[in-house]
Amino acid sequence: MSVSRQDYPKAALEAAVPVMEKSLASSLQSFETSHGARTGVLSTALNVARLRCVGDTDAVKLEAWESWLLAMQVHSAIFAATTTGQETVTCKIRQEERQLVTTGPQFYLNAGTWVTAFYLALICRETARLDMLAQVPVSLLRDCGGTPDDYLYAWVETLQGFWLQRDDVSQHLARAVDLSAPEKARVLDAETMGKLEYPPIVMFYRYLRNDAAGFNEALHDALRWHKEYWTADEDRTQNIEGVVAIVPLAVACLAKANGIPIEIESGYLPSALLDFAWRGEFDA
Repeated sequence: MSVSRQDYPKAALEAAVPVMEKSLASSLQSFETSHGARTGVLSTALNVARLRCVGDTDAVKLEAWESWLLAMQVHSAIFAATTTGQETVTCKIRQEERQLVTTGPQFYLNAGTWVTAFYLALICRETARLDMLAQVPVSLLRDCGGTPDDYLYAWVETLQGFWLQRDDVSQHLARAVDLSAPEKARVLDAETMGKLEYPPIVMFYRYLRNDAAGFNEALHDALRWHKEYWTADEDRTQNIEGVVAIVPLAVACLAKANGIPIEIESGYLPSALLDFAWRGEFDA
């Protein structure tokens, strides 16, 4: 089975990469100490990674992998800076050791940012960073403000419990499934909840049951709904957030790494990321 990706204006979007890379380099200069710089780096690094995949659909070029690696590094680093009692924490950013000033709760250290960090670490198969992220207290994420839909905290607890091999995973997963039903949406709209947030949770349920056929069916559905969402109108069609289906990709990476064959092909799932083609090429 396959799910094709919509067309993007490749030349125009690829031309934006050098501009964004320049902005990213500037923000990284203050990443150790500035909250504003950290916020800017998070969004810009992830958008550069997406843009790299507009023309390089399978992320086979070195620049693509470096961009996804950087997005993972900066997302993990900001949480590493909250989980130590020291004044600074050492984090590797673009092969360089950086000394980040540690912080307490900050507006950007919310549950939404945490799940993105976890997804990126799954894609990059970064066990040590997943270990660290799984230890971030959910209370910290709540203290960072925002009022996300209730399912998000249940989903965080599901992922943390799974990674730490706790006994309460099924309990939290059941809550996440229930609370992510479209009719339960109160912050997100029902379409976003039903087509983007709910499907990967179903994928994860199939993964936990080691149901290969059910997993691939759920992955196909997730990608089909991802495409439906990001092609619903002209604005969405051109939005780079739709270039890669990051959450289905992350869960598919987890499944593949643990023996479930992935039978779906899609431009939304860059094959080099799914297959971990750059294994061993970098000390992340």
